[in-house]
Amino acid sequence: MSSIIRKIINTSKAPAAIGPYSQAVVVDRTMYVSGQLGMDPASGQLVEGGVQAQTKQALVNMGEILKEAGCGYDSVVKTTVLLADMNDFVSVNDVYKTFFSSSFPARAAYQVAALPRGGLVEIEAVAVLGPLTEVS
Repeated sequence: MSSIIRKIINTSKAPAAIGPYSQAVVVDRTMYVSGQLGMDPASGQLVEGGVQAQTKQALVNMGEILKEAGCGYDSVVKTTVLLADMNDFVSVNDVYKTFFSSSFPARAAYQVAALPRGGLVEIEAVAVLGPLTEVS
């Protein structure tokens, strides 16, 4: 049996991990992107402006990690959205749909007791590397 490739993805264009984990891990053609907070990569601080600003920054950070692996938002097949307050669901969706505008990934959304650094939203993803063919 041949071994499966495992590769750690890391970019300075997204915030460094704030614990013992990687920004993303690729196994074969599947990439698992760790939860992204709305943190500015340069300062390591949450961006100002509330949940929409943090959602946008979290998705920008995710995009930089995807780009480092040679793919983009269209390669994402599943996301999980963690919210400090479920009342922010619509506000998060307003930003989310500007990054995922068609062939939406599968998704789950949860309200949690707290997020790291006092974040309002955290988003993780699963992506597939390589060409994808859409069928209906």
